[in-house]
Amino acid sequence: MNHDDSRALYDRALSVLPGGVNSSVRATMPYPFFVDHGDGAHVVDADGNRYLDYVMGYGPLLYGHDLPDPVEAAIQSHASAGPMYGAPTEVEVDLAEFVTRHVPSIEMLRFVNSGTEATVSAVRLARAYTGRDKIVVMQGGYHGAQESTLVEGSPGDVHPSSPGIPDAFAEHTIPVPFNDTDTVADVFETHGDDIAAVLTEPILGNMGVVMPVDGFHESLRDLCDEYGSLLIFDEVITGFRVGGLGCAQSEFGITPDLTTLGKIVGGGFPVGAVGGRAEIVEHLTPGGDVFQSGTFSGHPVTMAAGLETLRYAAENDVYEHVNGLGEQLRAGITDVLEERAPEYTVVGTGSIFKTILTRDGSGGEGRCEAGCRQREDCPNFDACPKTGADVAAAETDRWERVFWQEMRDRGIFLTANQFEAQFVSYAHTEADVQRTIDAYQDVL
Repeated sequence: MNHDDSRALYDRALSVLPGGVNSSVRATMPYPFFVDHGDGAHVVDADGNRYLDYVMGYGPLLYGHDLPDPVEAAIQSHASAGPMYGAPTEVEVDLAEFVTRHVPSIEMLRFVNSGTEATVSAVRLARAYTGRDKIVVMQGGYHGAQESTLVEGSPGDVHPSSPGIPDAFAEHTIPVPFNDTDTVADVFETHGDDIAAVLTEPILGNMGVVMPVDGFHESLRDLCDEYGSLLIFDEVITGFRVGGLGCAQSEFGITPDLTTLGKIVGGGFPVGAVGGRAEIVEHLTPGGDVFQSGTFSGHPVTMAAGLETLRYAAENDVYEHVNGLGEQLRAGITDVLEERAPEYTVVGTGSIFKTILTRDGSGGEGRCEAGCRQREDCPNFDACPKTGADVAAAETDRWERVFWQEMRDRGIFLTANQFEAQFVSYAHTEADVQRTIDAYQDVL
């Protein structure tokens, strides 16, 4: 493939954008290809190279790059009516009503402009509602670029994970390993009366896709109930992706007190939301005294895109299609690994997938057929990632420096590091899945 135009664009970008990009995950080695346009399940770069796209904007694009007609019409209609107003519109009420009808835990919600803004608001709300300061988070979990959760370490030894964040912010955050019920219980025994909330993704989605072991989320729910803390599910990635219109919480049968949303709920436009029990959410201003506000919150074009995206999914076979293809893709990659690289592990659920280049996995009869399910009787159970640290211990450099490059050269666009999730869209086909499996076979 020729990448001369992308290389020239990157050279220009380095002069005016830090690192040449506006989001760090886009800075691939040796330089990123610059997208010219999308086309169904594909993107086409500045040099005319065509790629089968599984990044899908890091999750928002449930339909790929060609939107269903009702979604496209709604976007155009609201955009042509005026950019924004600084006043409420009916469509934001319509979308809120749709979400509260379908997501079990959400009785009331506030739309914001990003997943980061949603989790910031959820943490502030939890602290105000409980009158406590400490937040329990998962090591390797990601809740946006906010000071309270950009931390690393372990209980009793916590520090910011980025320069520019005062140590004082980390003092009230307690990181624990995902899937480690014993450590969480110990933390509550020590700090329970000071814990405002446990903030977790239902599935770790920015750390290689780690599924929960049986009983983990139930233990979080029980501990929060026992100590009067809130359980917050960060469903920015999983919301309306895993579990269909009920989100991951419906699939796992867990009812959190607060939920954060993003990505799909905005139909591909910038969005976030925090929702939950009305008695908690109504504490946000102006009804309550917990400050939250935003000029572009509830933007009419975003609200229209999100509403019609979800309505179309409710009325068509969207989830059946994307989940079926996701299952086929994970199963096909698992078969390739069995022959070529049995130490590696396929993870994911629904329309999410990833291959973790684990070092000590094992194949053989009885292995999960289409992505790790954390089954104790699976021969790969001990090697299947349980925590963010397990993913970090995989061959992360091999993914970035070799595997991703080889797949790109075969026209398959995957997330450029070992950690970010990948997504199947409604625009993908069985032929696309087979082409992808063939590329895995060739590269591995």
